[in-house]
Amino acid sequence: MLVHTLLPLGIIVEAWFLGARPGSLWPLWALLFALAQGLRYAAIRALGAYWNVRVLVVPGAALVHTGPYRWLRHPNYVAVVIELIAAPMLFGAWRTALVVTALNAVALTLRIRCEEKALAGR
Repeated sequence: MLVHTLLPLGIIVEAWFLGARPGSLWPLWALLFALAQGLRYAAIRALGAYWNVRVLVVPGAALVHTGPYRWLRHPNYVAVVIELIAAPMLFGAWRTALVVTALNAVALTLRIRCEEKALAGR
C-alpha cells in the first residue's frame, strides 16, 4: 500500500516542486501504462472468483493456467512493475519512477516468496 500511495504523491511533488514535465516519449509511456492495465485485467479475469489481494490458497483448487498465466507465473505483478515505471515517466517524474520501483522490488520479492511458499504447501 505504501508504494501505491507514494506513486501519485511523488508525481505531484516532482511536477510542482521539481519541474518535472512530460518528455517527448510520453506517448510510449501512456501506451505501456495502458498495456499494463490490460494485462492486469486479463490476470484478474483468468483468476475469476479466486482473485483477491491477500495470499490465500483455496484448498482443492487447481492452479490457473489460462489467460496470461499460460506464459507468466505472476502476470499481475508484471503489470504492476510496468505501471509503476510508466505512470511517473508519463509525467517526466523519473525520480519517482526510480524510488517507487526500488521499493516495489523489495515488496514484490517478499510477496512472491510468501505466495510461492503458500502454493508449495497446497
